[in-house]
Amino acid sequence: MSTLAVIRKKAERTASPEAARHPCFDPKARAAWARVHLPVAPACNISCNFCDRRFDCTNESRPGVTSVVLAPWQALAYLDGLMQRRQDVAVVGIAGPGDPLANPGATLETLRLVRAQYPDLLLCLATNGLALAAHAAELQRLHLSHLTITINTLDPATGARIYAWVRDGERVLRGEDGAALLLQRQLAALEALRGTGILIKVNSILIPGINDEQIAGIAAEVKRRGAHLFNCVPLLPSVRTPFASLPAPDPAMVSRVRAAAGVHLPLMEHCLRCRADACGLLNEGSAEESLSVLRAAAELTIPTTRAARPNIAVATREGLLINDHLGEAASFAVFAPQGSGFCLVENRAAPPAGGGPSRWRDLAAGLADCRAVLVAGVGPSPRRTLELSGLRVVEAEGLIEDALEPLFRDAPLPASMARRFEGCGNGCGGTGQGCG
Repeated sequence: MSTLAVIRKKAERTASPEAARHPCFDPKARAAWARVHLPVAPACNISCNFCDRRFDCTNESRPGVTSVVLAPWQALAYLDGLMQRRQDVAVVGIAGPGDPLANPGATLETLRLVRAQYPDLLLCLATNGLALAAHAAELQRLHLSHLTITINTLDPATGARIYAWVRDGERVLRGEDGAALLLQRQLAALEALRGTGILIKVNSILIPGINDEQIAGIAAEVKRRGAHLFNCVPLLPSVRTPFASLPAPDPAMVSRVRAAAGVHLPLMEHCLRCRADACGLLNEGSAEESLSVLRAAAELTIPTTRAARPNIAVATREGLLINDHLGEAASFAVFAPQGSGFCLVENRAAPPAGGGPSRWRDLAAGLADCRAVLVAGVGPSPRRTLELSGLRVVEAEGLIEDALEPLFRDAPLPASMARRFEGCGNGCGGTGQGCG
């Protein structure tokens, strides 16, 4: 059976038929389907001795490079602009310029916005795996279809040569301690993702004299833990990094190592080391048109400053629970910060039902002093309008006070309050006039 056939067979078992539209996971898709990387994750939780994220040239293609960093609502605006210009976009991914899950708030909010606005697009993520297991359930809930984990060694002693440090929350670990923690988390993440339906690719950077004799063993181990595809990426030495003086692996080494890894897993052999703001077909490069849309999105500003938006609005029927859909809410309870807590300011009437997009613009103006609105459900059109106005839309269920306390601290909601993704309209009790 050919490599492509093996990949397709695994994809049929573990992911939707849409998987064939991902140009990195199916080599036939690269000539027909485009991918878009949204650069919303600037921070990283490890320091790799081959990585330099300080330099950007639009003619340079390598991970960690981007022209701009976007906020989630800017990323959605950027994607909107691209979708108006291109008919071939199949995949939206987040791959940096840092690690997406070192920036979980921005990453998950961006994925939620894209999923709500473009439910047919594939969602993809590339990560070092350090924080992956903690977010596996949420990624599955968002119907992430493709995931790449970079695992460069199974030996902490080798890892100590590859990584300068690993940061776990407030702890910064160096040497074998940091490498051992990273490996432990990477393998735990693979186990947590087993059976979720997410198609998993493992990348390994081939570093001559460091891990070239270990790549085949990595492929064997990650296969045992549920990976579906393997990508052996030759080192691209970067100036101003500890590995700048190392040679790039020659073609004979690359062929030998890939052949050994290919005994265990199907190989991706058409990787182009995509940028964190990559857009288009794999061989398209950085098109000036998409770059202009990207830069325009980065210049978008929230109409009013954060200091002028201290409050949070809630769609609620009785003032206790978050239990009303945005389009069905006749009014919104508006809460303001008070000392170390918060207080109810008023119940503010919503614009009348009907009116199409103008209703959401009117609602955004009516909640101009609010940083966020809590709802039990929302459609993609109103969400986009409100988010572009600078108003964060948060879907949740449960007690209002349990959500307001973390939101006023800019902290994540408790996992128990996350609303199961069903798509607006399922279970909706209204007439349907409000969410058009």
